[in-house]
Amino acid sequence: MAPPDRVTPDRVTAERRRRRPTKSGVVLSAEMILDKARELLDEHGAEALTIRRLGTALGADPSAVYRYYRGAEDLLLALGDRLIGEALDAFRSDDHEDWGEALREFGRCAYRAALHHPRVATLSTYRVTRRPNEQRAVETGIGLLRRAGFDDATAVRHYHAFIDTVLGHAALDAAVLRLPEDQRAGDAQAWSEAYAELPAEDFPHLHAVRPHLPTMATPAVEHTMDLLLTALRAQAPA
Repeated sequence: MAPPDRVTPDRVTAERRRRRPTKSGVVLSAEMILDKARELLDEHGAEALTIRRLGTALGADPSAVYRYYRGAEDLLLALGDRLIGEALDAFRSDDHEDWGEALREFGRCAYRAALHHPRVATLSTYRVTRRPNEQRAVETGIGLLRRAGFDDATAVRHYHAFIDTVLGHAALDAAVLRLPEDQRAGDAQAWSEAYAELPAEDFPHLHAVRPHLPTMATPAVEHTMDLLLTALRAQAPA
C-alpha cells in the first residue's frame, strides 16, 4: 500500500470517479479546477498557483484538489496542454493543400493561443506536458514536414526548430503583454524618438534606417515564419 502522503495514479483515477461534493457543496471536476487555476494565473501571476490558494478560490478544502492533480506542477502541465488543445482546435490542416501554408497556420494558431493567456504561456511553453494535446500537436507538425518529403530524422529536426522559434516569440510577446501599459508605451516610443535622435556620425546605420525602426516595437513572428518557410521550401525534396 502506498504511503498516505503519496498520490498514485490509481488513487487519482479512483478519486475522480467519486466526484464527491466538498464541504461547501461544490462538486469539483478536473476541468473546473483548471478553469480556476487559469483564472488565478491570468489575474495574479505564478505566485497565485498554490494548492492552498486554489482550494480557497474553489470553496473547497485544498486536499480535494489532490484527487485530480498531484500538485502545482501537475496543474501547470495540464494548463499548458489545454493551451495546446486550444491551438489545435483552431487549426484546420485540410484548409491548406500546400504543406508550407498549413505549417504557417499551425504556427499562427500556437502563437495566438499562447497570447490569449500570456501568463500561462510564459510558464508552460518551455515544458513538456506528456499529455494528449501535445502529442497530437507534435504528430501534426512532424506529419506536415514528412508530407513535404523530408526524411524522418530531418522532419523531427525541422519541426523542433520551427515550433521552438514560434513558441519563443510567443513567450517573448506574452512577457511584453504582461508589462504595465506605460512601460509598453515607453518601450515602443523609444524606437521612434530616442533611437531616431542618435547622431549619424556615431551610428550611421541606425541613422539611415531610422524611419523603419518603429517596426522593432511590433511582433516579429510573421516575418520569422516567412524566413523559416523560405528555408524549408528551399530544402524540401521535390
